[in-house]
Amino acid sequence: MEGESMKTITAALLALLLPCAASAQQPTARDFARWGEVNEVALSPDGKYVAMTAPTADNRETRLQIVPLDGVGKVQALRFGNMEHVSDIVWTDDGTVTLARASNMPLEPRPYSTGQLFSTDPAGKNQKTLFGYFEDHDFQSGRHKDYGFAQIVKVLDTEPGNVLIDFECWDCGENPDSVLYKVDTRTGERHEVERIKDTTGFWVDTHGRARAFMRRNKDDDPSIFYRPTPASQWTPMPKSLAGRKISMLFFDIDDNTAYAAISDHGEADAFYKLDFKAGTRTLVSSKPDFDVGSVLRAGRNGPPFGLISDYSKPSVTYFDPKSEFAQLHAGLMNAFPGHLVYLYGFTRDNRKLLFTTVSDHDPGTWYLFDRKDNKFQQIAVSRPWIKPEQMATVIPIEYKARDGETIHGFLTTNHNGPGPMVVLPHGGPHGVADSWGFDDEAQFLASRGYAVLQVNYRGSGNRGENFVRLGYREWGGKMQDDIADGVKWVVDHKGADPNRICTFGASYGGYAALMQVIRYPELYKCAIGYAGVYDLSLMRKVGDIQERESGRRYLDRVLGNDPAVLAANSPARNTDKIKVPVFLAHGSIDRRVPMDQFKALKKALEANGAKVETMVADGEGHGFYSVDNRTQLFERMDAFLKKYIGDGAAKAGN
Repeated sequence: MEGESMKTITAALLALLLPCAASAQQPTARDFARWGEVNEVALSPDGKYVAMTAPTADNRETRLQIVPLDGVGKVQALRFGNMEHVSDIVWTDDGTVTLARASNMPLEPRPYSTGQLFSTDPAGKNQKTLFGYFEDHDFQSGRHKDYGFAQIVKVLDTEPGNVLIDFECWDCGENPDSVLYKVDTRTGERHEVERIKDTTGFWVDTHGRARAFMRRNKDDDPSIFYRPTPASQWTPMPKSLAGRKISMLFFDIDDNTAYAAISDHGEADAFYKLDFKAGTRTLVSSKPDFDVGSVLRAGRNGPPFGLISDYSKPSVTYFDPKSEFAQLHAGLMNAFPGHLVYLYGFTRDNRKLLFTTVSDHDPGTWYLFDRKDNKFQQIAVSRPWIKPEQMATVIPIEYKARDGETIHGFLTTNHNGPGPMVVLPHGGPHGVADSWGFDDEAQFLASRGYAVLQVNYRGSGNRGENFVRLGYREWGGKMQDDIADGVKWVVDHKGADPNRICTFGASYGGYAALMQVIRYPELYKCAIGYAGVYDLSLMRKVGDIQERESGRRYLDRVLGNDPAVLAANSPARNTDKIKVPVFLAHGSIDRRVPMDQFKALKKALEANGAKVETMVADGEGHGFYSVDNRTQLFERMDAFLKKYIGDGAAKAGN
């Protein structure tokens, strides 16, 4: 596209961006509790179809929809079994879609792959199981015995229907092999290409040849191996090329030039151009103290032309702003002010592209753009009932913790001055981070008049391994200090009324919510724990993390095993220090954080005469998926917060 791309793109969008009057009616709790109507969208290589994963209204099943883009053909809605979910859509040729059987994951907004892969044609008539595990029944043997996790590594465009699939066995010992297969997704036929012991996955070149892999030892330290040329034997990748850790590796068309995010010593990674044969690298881009983010590629299989970061202040970096695809993306960004634009796929000829727009006010919309005709087609809206003009603004913040560490976070607010605030620590905690964008819980609370503070305390992701490790064995210590220092920073900057602050979180966030009122009772009027960890010694004994050796090693690293330290940092062991009302919510069949945690804290709180309200949702796991249960949770939270920091509490002088 020429330099006029911004103007032509903007003009093409005028019909789609008509102004709409803001509704005066407050969004309901159910508006925020409902899941999106579409989870994923994928564009066929010939540009004739899109495939979408669409959950049912009750979120108990996800179906595949095949939509003809000419508007003439029939939309096909394919089910893959009662109460089944699907995800990870990939078109492997013009008439074949592969997808994964999926399941709802703890506290995640959409289902994620279970490692079983299937394929279908657009009509749903030619369905194949590519990888899966099926039990024997009576005298009939199950079709497949792939007990493990399979994922597509690369679509081989020069061999229609063929892909490379990485498979990791689950019943082959603690450190199983990774096997690379070439699979015809139309027939299900497969051939083993490569097998490596203890690896965590392969990187392949444009011709599908395995060129690098990484494995980790018991201390989670990586080692990287590569083939300098396609004909080379495996050899350790030199530190001058690989650094300590490498990720997002992909090749240019010459199969020697590659691009990757690299960290040398555990710091936030930077983006490099690599010469495999020469063993050298050149820095392309870096954002000090922040990981690379999302890579923008020039067309279907082209080289990178830019990066998107949504950590802290959102930003887009173009390596050459005058390049064809940089101008294309800049035009899209200009056409959607206040949004980030992510490119989701191109047709084989790069004429049509699928992209999505997201912002702090907008959960997301998918569009198709025809680069030749400069025409847009709206494909799907994630949550059409959400009115962006009613949503609150998400403001990136930065401050110094008491020991001088720089901490980043976000303040979601409609306030023009200090008002009530809810502190919302994220779960995880290690390697997870809040980012700029639309957040259900933050926007719900903001719609009820609360500012919402989210802190990426030490231990959070997107700032390198070293920052993650700063949180090890600091669950009840410096991680809590970082959150409290953020509260004080917001109060000092007139973003919150210091007498009207509560805290709420899920999983580790639930733990942090209760530890905050123990460590910093002067800051808070109430606390809400949702699927939270409340007894660290108990966490070492029950729950699915400790069921695997790798999980037990993880708990050793991040918590330690000193009983006195674990007790001192467990809310259930320190309820005598909790002087504020508490609301606890939990799922009855939570395996990550079983009900034992909920019961331990509830019993201890009641023994100390504390005010405690509870909600137990039958049949829910680590986080609620039922829209009814999520709605009830939001409504119960709203009523609880009103009592202690809402307008009624302010008038009563609480």
